[in-house]
Amino acid sequence: MKVYIGADHRGFEFKEKIVKIVDELGSDAIDLGTYNETVSCDYPQIAYKVASQVAKSKDSRGILVCMSGIGQAIAANKVKGAYAVLCYNVTAAQLSRQHNNANVLVLSSKFVKAADLRKIIFVWLNTKFEGGRHLRRVNQIKKIEKGLKLI
Repeated sequence: MKVYIGADHRGFEFKEKIVKIVDELGSDAIDLGTYNETVSCDYPQIAYKVASQVAKSKDSRGILVCMSGIGQAIAANKVKGAYAVLCYNVTAAQLSRQHNNANVLVLSSKFVKAADLRKIIFVWLNTKFEGGRHLRRVNQIKKIEKGLKLI
């Protein structure tokens, strides 16, 4: 599986670790930047690059990092076909796949411990979408994305 990875300058250090973890776990890590932690950059540009690749690449995922993760998640969710989730722990990562079929994981370099990265990423990459009642809800999200009314 291809995993597109990106971070702003505040997430650069985590991104470097994440690229190695993803490769070690057997997926194809594709680093979309930033490539420097000393030069400030705009996280929406990174989120757009990663989310766009995920949305157009079947069977791929994305991982984004910034200080809080909040801005990356907001920006990535503006890309049609990208379903970004901000996860601070393993349980949230697991549920985001099981219940929401999320395809972009967003992490915080401030609120996630570096020691937890491997476990969070492993669980997120290896958890399957349950479907069932969750599929109905995911399909409702897709209707909203298309501008259709739910009610």
